[in-house]
Amino acid sequence: MPAGTIYTCPMHPEIRQVGPGNCPKCGMALEPELPSEHVDDSELRSVRRKFWISLALSIPVVLVAMAPHMLNLAISHSTASNLRWLELLLSAPVVLWAAGDYYKRGWMGVMHRAPNMYTLIGLGVCIAFGYSLVATFLPHVFPAELRDGHGMVGVYYEVASSIVTLVLLGEWLELRARGRTSAAIRQLLGLAPKTARRIEADGTEHDVPLGHVHAGDKLRVRPGEKIPVDGVVVEGNSSVDESMLTGEPMPVEKSAGDAVTGATINQTGGLIVEAQRVGAESLLSQIVTMVAQAQRSRAPLQRLADQVAAWFVPAVIVIAIATFIVWWFVGPDPKLAYALVNAVAVLIIACPCALGLATPISIMVASGRGAQQGVLFRDAQAIENLRNIDTLVLDKTGTITIGRPTLDRVIALNGYSESQVLSWAAGLDRASEHPLARAIVTGAEQRKVQLATVTGFQSVTGQGVRGQADGHELALGNKALMSNVGASIDTLAEQIADLRSEGKTVVFLSVDGRLAGAIAVGDAIKETTPSALQALKQDGLRLVMLTGDNETTARAVAKHLAIDEVIAEVQPQDKANVIAKLQSQGRRVAMAGDGINDAPALAKADVGIAMGTGTDIAMESAQVTLVKGDLTGIVRARHLSRATVKNIRQNLFFAFGYNALGIPIAAGVLYPFTGWLLSPMLAALAMSLSSVSVISNALRLR
Repeated sequence: MPAGTIYTCPMHPEIRQVGPGNCPKCGMALEPELPSEHVDDSELRSVRRKFWISLALSIPVVLVAMAPHMLNLAISHSTASNLRWLELLLSAPVVLWAAGDYYKRGWMGVMHRAPNMYTLIGLGVCIAFGYSLVATFLPHVFPAELRDGHGMVGVYYEVASSIVTLVLLGEWLELRARGRTSAAIRQLLGLAPKTARRIEADGTEHDVPLGHVHAGDKLRVRPGEKIPVDGVVVEGNSSVDESMLTGEPMPVEKSAGDAVTGATINQTGGLIVEAQRVGAESLLSQIVTMVAQAQRSRAPLQRLADQVAAWFVPAVIVIAIATFIVWWFVGPDPKLAYALVNAVAVLIIACPCALGLATPISIMVASGRGAQQGVLFRDAQAIENLRNIDTLVLDKTGTITIGRPTLDRVIALNGYSESQVLSWAAGLDRASEHPLARAIVTGAEQRKVQLATVTGFQSVTGQGVRGQADGHELALGNKALMSNVGASIDTLAEQIADLRSEGKTVVFLSVDGRLAGAIAVGDAIKETTPSALQALKQDGLRLVMLTGDNETTARAVAKHLAIDEVIAEVQPQDKANVIAKLQSQGRRVAMAGDGINDAPALAKADVGIAMGTGTDIAMESAQVTLVKGDLTGIVRARHLSRATVKNIRQNLFFAFGYNALGIPIAAGVLYPFTGWLLSPMLAALAMSLSSVSVISNALRLR
């Protein structure tokens, strides 16, 4: 990891420090706030090594302790003494070395007035091992009824070493599972190229590490290479595979002036790109950061677990003491042995690790899964709240529609063909920067229509453009311009009315003062919008279109969609007021938008949803970002929200149910009825498996 890397706790994200360490609250190993592409598995390897060494030492200890009883072997005093020293020799490295970190973490929790799982583990191991040491070196201090025929007192070296070994096994499995939850982020990080080919001021070129690229640098991107950073094409033409962002398999044509995004793949031609956003400012880095932030955030459901955990460890210690006292006074002989073993079993089985992991681990997995589906959650609250939304407010332009004018249709009159009308219109508009003009030129190029060569170009303010081509006087514009050149549009009155009712803008072309045709330009509805809105409608949402566009256009768009209500001609500053009004009616509101003007409403909504194809300010204001700018992402996000909350509740049920069942059994409540007691070794195994079961359940979200 680079120097200065911030580490945080997966259970307590408010804990942040430079460099690795352990959480002072729960004792868990801290992990990088933003995972790197390369996995740092040093902690996992250390735990794995300790586990195998502890296992190799603990198995003989267990065999030595259990074999004489299981095989009914009669052994001499000297043999029993030698076996006891062997148990001590083998268990000491496990208890004193392998478990060293657990004692530090447990004591750290006590010092911070937040006793944790390691407090319980350390206490249980120390009591079992300490009792055994006293029994080994000072057996005479124990009552006679606790000593056997050789004058020796029973010891629990195998319990202490087995507990440590099983806890190490659980930690190893947990670290492996936690590593898998960051797989989505590592996959995202792996998309970026490692180097870029920089063009220096003197024209020379050489490859440099990506971290050495600065805004303003000129970079050469050859066919087949990934575009290194976000920037703009200054030279060249090519097609670029942007499926990483859009999910669409069709490459996008790029030429001078077009924006490109880092980690997308250049395909056919060479490009020279001027770097604009590098490092943490790039879109890919922002996506990674949002995923990491969401994984570290805490869901409202976590509050329940936090409240329980605050009292959990002290309560368990009290229960363990009560267990000891009850067995000491009313238990069978040897009372001290029964009291000690059952108190240790309570301490071990009640480990709160599963309770603490129940929510964070589900949030981590869900955030990663959402990123893979093109849905970025800013925080855990968004994941939890999205399922409760009953009203979805949608901006029109850029959210429901593509967000830019596109050529819709061409109408030809008086013997002219559609291609001829479009050729002249696009030739006239080639020199114009008006959005409608760009839509006509782009439409002609897409239809493979040759643009006419126009001379004498002039712009008529508020009306259109004029020029000459192929020996004809051309005019392209609105009704006023047609009136000025003497061209009547009455023959198209009915078609024009129909087009305008569909929200289209119509411009007219005249040739030598006579109407030659008309061109309809509109902001087309995204291909996936109708099916997405229908699915959301069926999911029980009330759909509201909120737009600054005029009423006629807004209703024309909504007419073909599953929209319940249209609120049009709303100023940007008033959009947030509309959201507030809906909330005052008791509705839980999500707002989907893409522009700067949507930012206040996105922030005001219970859940703000930004189109990834929109502005940075919109994405900063929202809790959810749809990378592909596709409303079907909301459908996916709702499904994931429900699945995640269900998963969290399952985890909390497992954790609470496990402790509610395990603690009484460990305390010995079944003993008077069945004669069953829970060995501390089995308690340690059950404790480890409880954490693994919670993590495994969360990983099902993948």
